[in-house]
Amino acid sequence: MVQRKYNASKTQSDRPGWSVTFNHPLITDSRGVSGVKVRRGLSTRDAEKADELVEQINVMLSDTSWWDRDRRTDAEQLFDTVAVSAFYHGVEDKVRHSRLREEFIPLPTPDDGYARVMLVGLTGAGKTTLLRQLIGSDAKRDRFPSTSTARTTTADIEIVLSDDIYKAVVTFMDEQETRFRVDECVEAACVDVIQGADDGKTINSLLEHREQRFRLSYPLGKWGQANIAEPTGDDRFDMFFDDDEDDTEPLQQDEVIDRDEISENNRKLEGYLAQIKELANTVRHNVIARRGNDYHELKRPIQRQQWLGEFSDILYDEDMFKDLSLTVMDEVQRRFNLIEAGVFERVSPDHWPQLWYYEEPDRETFLKQVRWFSSNHEQQFGRLLTPIVNGVRVSGRFSNSLLEGSEPRRLVLLDGEGLGHTAKESRSISTRVTEKFHEVEMILLVDNAQSPMQADPIEFIRTVGNSGHAYKLGIAFTHFDMVKGDNLRTSYQKRNHVRASIGNALSGLRDQIGAPVAEILERRLENNDFYLGSLDTRTDEMSNIYRKQLRHLMDIMQASAQPIETIDLAPIYETSRLELALRDGTDGFKGPWRGLLGLEYYEGVEKEHWGRIKALCRRIANRMDNDEYAHLKPKSDMLDKMQEAINLWLATPAGWTHPNATVEEQQQVIEAIKRTVYKEIHTLVTNRLVKAQKIEWSEAFNFRGTGSSFERARVMGRIYDNAAPSITSTKDERNQRFLFEVLAIIRRTVEDVGGSMREA
Repeated sequence: MVQRKYNASKTQSDRPGWSVTFNHPLITDSRGVSGVKVRRGLSTRDAEKADELVEQINVMLSDTSWWDRDRRTDAEQLFDTVAVSAFYHGVEDKVRHSRLREEFIPLPTPDDGYARVMLVGLTGAGKTTLLRQLIGSDAKRDRFPSTSTARTTTADIEIVLSDDIYKAVVTFMDEQETRFRVDECVEAACVDVIQGADDGKTINSLLEHREQRFRLSYPLGKWGQANIAEPTGDDRFDMFFDDDEDDTEPLQQDEVIDRDEISENNRKLEGYLAQIKELANTVRHNVIARRGNDYHELKRPIQRQQWLGEFSDILYDEDMFKDLSLTVMDEVQRRFNLIEAGVFERVSPDHWPQLWYYEEPDRETFLKQVRWFSSNHEQQFGRLLTPIVNGVRVSGRFSNSLLEGSEPRRLVLLDGEGLGHTAKESRSISTRVTEKFHEVEMILLVDNAQSPMQADPIEFIRTVGNSGHAYKLGIAFTHFDMVKGDNLRTSYQKRNHVRASIGNALSGLRDQIGAPVAEILERRLENNDFYLGSLDTRTDEMSNIYRKQLRHLMDIMQASAQPIETIDLAPIYETSRLELALRDGTDGFKGPWRGLLGLEYYEGVEKEHWGRIKALCRRIANRMDNDEYAHLKPKSDMLDKMQEAINLWLATPAGWTHPNATVEEQQQVIEAIKRTVYKEIHTLVTNRLVKAQKIEWSEAFNFRGTGSSFERARVMGRIYDNAAPSITSTKDERNQRFLFEVLAIIRRTVEDVGGSMREA
């Protein structure tokens, strides 16, 4: 195969000074194809200096020996640092964003007297509104954190209650992942043109990613946006986060996007629309020339699918497509330059920022600046960086004077994406949620008292129980003031009615999580259930009974910082039945997925749409920050089924180091083992299912044309077999290696608590 030649050229764009544009041999697009077109600032207005820098970049592009990120240090000895930065930026190892936030605002731990509390709840349950009450955040004045009924970009919100000045560190989605999503938005808009959509739907596809977690309307402005004080109609619900409050209080003048800026944003959106139409029709003619037919001439869905597949392949290779994506990226990046307070940390002055840090003694001034990274207010559309944010950590005097205890609250409150953010019912809880279980002292499930304990909250309770963290669980029922009925005349009757849903849920879970775990949850939730109402009102205006419940909740949160007493007791296990348990776990994971992929029939599972399967492969193959798509969560599914199987085996040790220990003491030790095993299995699943099979995931994604859906499903089936091989009587290297890895985790964990494992 002939080596592709790469060439850089000097350009001018909206960036100050000169820029360089080139197809990068080390950076892939959202299809996994290398050579994505990039634009880098050269930090100079001098044309001759810019030419010199471009020439140096061309030297690196022409010599493949420089196409290794480990050679950056060597390059810095020969070339200008600006040229080196332009070439190597985006190919370095990714930094974990939580680690970046930790460098600026470390999260205190129980050793510091702090309790870390994780809030998880169904979309619309009132999780973020509850959080506002706990930190004394006024819904109209502070508007932090933001609330909405809509599903959109959601970030980790981490709030440290301290007596220090206000501090914030905000981390951002990296440039390549943002580009992936921009490319997908442009692609979706072009497909709309092909399918005959009107202008409104086409531009909406550009501005709102199909997953509804990435919305370009926030930084670029909304189609037809006007500078009005009160949004009307459905616009009121186009917000951030996951609550049910109408957050449309008019803003102060310095926070409002003025009419001139809105007009300019609309003008640019009209330009994007015109380019999308031209691009889509150009590619359409190319596809017609190849295939001999147009999309609308095809009658069968499979034929249209193949036509659109070829359309997308040609689309991504068009220079017009690359230029439009770059233009949108530049426009988004310009929004960072509009932030006047705080400090951005970048690899170089012109590059995409990694984080923003800010300190301020005044609360109002502080929150005004933070809201540019978390707000959802329509009057700020056109400047908001909310969709680009993946984490917001703040610390300071966040307290509600009406809820204070005898001692200052020392809490870390963690809020994030809610349950039920997908259109379909999920079969497992996202690993983005479960991986935090071991990092907190309390897990607070926030549920709606009007319709308590539906499928998602029950699944969450089951997952908490399976993970060994049952002792951390609490439940807060919101909207308790809205619970009504002829048979519910008193608060006592209403409480019993809502609380009965807990008992029903645990009764239904008993066979899945085991009677001992169900009993732990029952005991835990007898004293850790809270009934809250009027959360959308000021604390001083709500009923005293609800203020008492909030105080009690915060007392329980604070008490969770107390260490758990260790027990001088350890189990003795025999390994004989572990293979059987793991067989059930691997088959329980792969069976439903074979049904989803259409490889075989599985009762109760329908074949998944090819587009969503392909989108899942795209995310994993291209190393995006998440390995899920909508309700498709293979890593969560494998983790869940493996842990469930291992738990059944852990529940029945062959003996104990102290035979006279009580059943409660024995169960406490088993739960501690389960917690550690769960954390280790998390890592094992990630390695076996994702990291070790990047090439296979790329192969699955790259199939095109007739039969591609089946071939993709076949490769994914092989990926799952490699990750979780079936345990059969026939021993081979693959399943023996799998057994060895799982057994090593369990043996290490058991021995760490003083136990032992032996062959039967």
